[in-house]
Amino acid sequence: MDTPRKINLQEKLALFADHWSPRTVARLNDYEIKLVKVQGEFVWHTHEDTDELFLVLDGRLTIQLRDGDVELGPGELYVVPRGVEHCPRADGEVAALLVEPEGVVNTGSAGGELTAVPQSL
Repeated sequence: MDTPRKINLQEKLALFADHWSPRTVARLNDYEIKLVKVQGEFVWHTHEDTDELFLVLDGRLTIQLRDGDVELGPGELYVVPRGVEHCPRADGEVAALLVEPEGVVNTGSAGGELTAVPQSL
């Protein structure tokens, strides 16, 4: 068994610059811990089978929901319940940590050009 190593999130974030392409930095049971940089507006989508956790590390993120927006700053998190349509938006660059079951597609049921290819750091 490999000895677990600590992960420096800032060092991992420095390894990539592209937006809307989450990078897996750790695994916890059947979950992936991902880092992502976002800017602009994503796509409206749902994840029918899972909740999705957003933890903002840097910047300000808006999780748009059909019945109102959730504004997040550094150190704040929000869990989007399964099946709830949402659309993340960031006016400036945001660094965030996501917690999702392994294999979750970032665009959920919407698909499209912003669908990310799974990558690990």
